[in-house]
Amino acid sequence: MIAYDTDNIFAKILRGEIPATRVYEDDETLAFMDIMPRADGHLLVIPKTPCRNVLDATPEQLSAVMKTVQKMGNAVMAAFAADGVTIQQFNEAAGGQEVFHLHFHVLPRHEGVKMRAPGTMGDFDLIARQAEKVRSAL
Repeated sequence: MIAYDTDNIFAKILRGEIPATRVYEDDETLAFMDIMPRADGHLLVIPKTPCRNVLDATPEQLSAVMKTVQKMGNAVMAAFAADGVTIQQFNEAAGGQEVFHLHFHVLPRHEGVKMRAPGTMGDFDLIARQAEKVRSAL
């Protein structure tokens, strides 16, 4: 098993070294907006404790994260009057993982609207307004 890198971007967000648009936090998890959103309201849920992905996460980490993923799924559905929600999670580079800290993508979806291509930086003012909609839905 590959060791956890304490300098990954999400670890830095948790330590407050890098800013993030936070929408929800509890003792075990953090939810914040994705800066390269593939849909309006795209956010990420992470555990506050170190783990690379599902493969090395403890049952407690997985339980806490999934509880928050469900809460955020319901919040984005309400905030964006979405028809559905896509939950994505990737493990290791070959599985599509780019940041090696367990994280789940939560994307509100609308019938007939495709997700945007990955890798395009979002408009930070728009992301901030969308974050407020999610917070209000909570």
